[in-house]
Amino acid sequence: MADGVVPRRRFKLRPWVRALHRDLGYLAVGLTVVYALSGLAVNHIADWDPNFVQIEREYQVEAPLPHDDDAAAELVRAQAGITEAPIDVYRVSETELEIAFEDRTLHVDPTTGRVFEEGQEPRMFLRVANWLHLNRGKKAWTSFADGYAIALLLLASTGLFMIPGKKGLVGRGAILVVLGAAIPFGYLWWFGGP
Repeated sequence: MADGVVPRRRFKLRPWVRALHRDLGYLAVGLTVVYALSGLAVNHIADWDPNFVQIEREYQVEAPLPHDDDAAAELVRAQAGITEAPIDVYRVSETELEIAFEDRTLHVDPTTGRVFEEGQEPRMFLRVANWLHLNRGKKAWTSFADGYAIALLLLASTGLFMIPGKKGLVGRGAILVVLGAAIPFGYLWWFGGP
């Protein structure tokens, strides 16, 4: 501090990059978990239905049921504890009454009271996660999804400058970045693309 001159502090970018990277990373953890689990589920859609569980059940209701189809359907609904209204009631034969709902169908034998239910039930977490991941909701979710994509770009960009020297971008980091970029291009070159 000669002659009363105060030395200027040199601005250091790396601490700001680390802070941004850390905070964006914490913010992105929840979204990343949701998107990762949904991505795994949707990637294997040929092997299983990630949105629904297929159901088949048998149970008994009081018989004989009334001859009026709608009255029989109401009685079956009440005894089975089903609150939703059917979308169709159809008598297939004297021994089969079909009661169709949005996501299931009841095959009822009105003479014996035997009910065979087939349909699907939603996988609660995965169905919602897939709905968000595939941006089915549009509207405001598009803005959230865009913000998340931008956050991932910032995480990737700031991550490049986290470590200085040979283990960072000028050394091993550069090799890993090139390898990471080569994976999708290598796949397209090897297996073909659109």
